[in-house]
Amino acid sequence: MEPHDRLTPDNPATASRRQKDSERRCILTGETAPRAGLIRLALGPDGAVAADWSERLPGRGAWISADSALFAGVAAKGRLRGALARAFKTSAFHLPDDLEQRITAGLEARLLARLGLEKRAGTLILGGDRVREALARGKVLAVLHAADARPDGADRLDGMARAVGESLGETITHHRLPIGREALSAALGRDNVVHMGVTDAAAAARVLADVARLAGFCPAQTTVESTNDGTDSATAIALTAGERH
Repeated sequence: MEPHDRLTPDNPATASRRQKDSERRCILTGETAPRAGLIRLALGPDGAVAADWSERLPGRGAWISADSALFAGVAAKGRLRGALARAFKTSAFHLPDDLEQRITAGLEARLLARLGLEKRAGTLILGGDRVREALARGKVLAVLHAADARPDGADRLDGMARAVGESLGETITHHRLPIGREALSAALGRDNVVHMGVTDAAAAARVLADVARLAGFCPAQTTVESTNDGTDSATAIALTAGERH
């Protein structure tokens, strides 16, 4: 796992270089954005355009926003090939017809792999009961649900997350993933994985970055709010939540 020791702050010049290094320009919008919200495309050995998940493949790369509507709109207007040709400085490449689907599948695989790593590191807990117990102790920083989670169960956990977050003066993020329990269970080596909680700040940042990029290609990620979300009953539990350690 990555070290998370406290570091002395960067001086202004170093901080400016670090920010510049962490940003790239989207070829579809022309706007600069943090790399965490972009996807790097590169040319494979066969000359086909593919997502470069390592962000280290040789040659010129092309960065795009994680936005399926934007991607589809540009592709439909025939502008995608031209934008890629300008970024790659060549028109000698193959643009797969199913590139958007390949990117979505890659984003899903990346998130599943990330969740597996966090589970092995002990920063991801599974099961509604365990998530509720950890929430009551103020130990959860993000709540995740399978795509096919029952609305009442997800809403109760989300209501509790809101109540606990309010008692701690912060926001506990909650998302419904576009991945069903069967795929989650297979990736995490447990039966019937429906509800998950992330218990470490650095782990939450890593997981939520992958969730956000996948959300761009699979909209409607955030759990739908419910008028009967269990907030009132969760508030009493939240009062016992201590400060984070």
